[in-house]
Amino acid sequence: MATIPTCLPPVRETRQARLAVPAGSVDCHTHVFVDGYPMIAERGYNPPQSTLDDMLAMHAKLGIERVVFTQPSVYGTDNSAILDAVSRISDRARAVVAVGGDVADGELEELHGRGARGIRLNLDNVGGMPVEMDEVPSLVKRIGAMGWHVEFLFAGHELPGLLPLLRTLDAPVSIGHFAYMPAAEGVGYPPFQDLLSLVAVGNTWIKLSAPNRLGVGDLPPWPEVVPLARALIEANPDRMLWATDWPHPNKFETQPNDADLLEQLELWAPDEETRQRILVDNPTELYGF
Repeated sequence: MATIPTCLPPVRETRQARLAVPAGSVDCHTHVFVDGYPMIAERGYNPPQSTLDDMLAMHAKLGIERVVFTQPSVYGTDNSAILDAVSRISDRARAVVAVGGDVADGELEELHGRGARGIRLNLDNVGGMPVEMDEVPSLVKRIGAMGWHVEFLFAGHELPGLLPLLRTLDAPVSIGHFAYMPAAEGVGYPPFQDLLSLVAVGNTWIKLSAPNRLGVGDLPPWPEVVPLARALIEANPDRMLWATDWPHPNKFETQPNDADLLEQLELWAPDEETRQRILVDNPTELYGF
């Protein structure tokens, strides 16, 4: 059996960011990893111990007031870790969960009552796809009727093959981490042009998160990412979200300070009105705060 690699922990001493954020700002993609919650046997990594209190300390330093916990692949469809975290700060937290295609309506209703507002389909990590692709449209139709959305994570080069599905789903679509577009390919990269077209239509939301996952190095500066972010914002500023991706799982060499990630918004969205949309208005709408 292959050894499962162990991730680096996040930088524990978050520095003060240069960028002041507006009241009600939302970090739209974080995880918690806490001893005692069972992980699936076939997983891509061993996560660092990263508790709700750790995350709240990071957010307090940055001025972030609200959060969306996203189910990590290592927990499969057991959403207990993130839902327990939501329960502690339920007035300012939401969750994106993982479920199987056979999930019962009653379970979805229970998840809604516990703060879930979407499901995650992670095509990029072991254990992240508990749903067969042919089950996706019917499941998404069910959650769409509840006011939920579906979040995808996939490699950028896979987008052209997914377009027929994404264009016909009966719920809003969120795509994580710039759709993992290789930043060095630039704005003209054909799959990125496809992404811009999806965003312009209005049913697709993009997480401007994890620039350190776009093939340009783990630490700033990330100048190759700036044109991508600006092109996406220009395509539809009302469909942009921001996130830290804390505690940055699946990283093994070095980690950015979370203030580095927040400060990218100075480059991507220089004006305060646009940052207000990205940090407050857009996530309030999508996640139902």
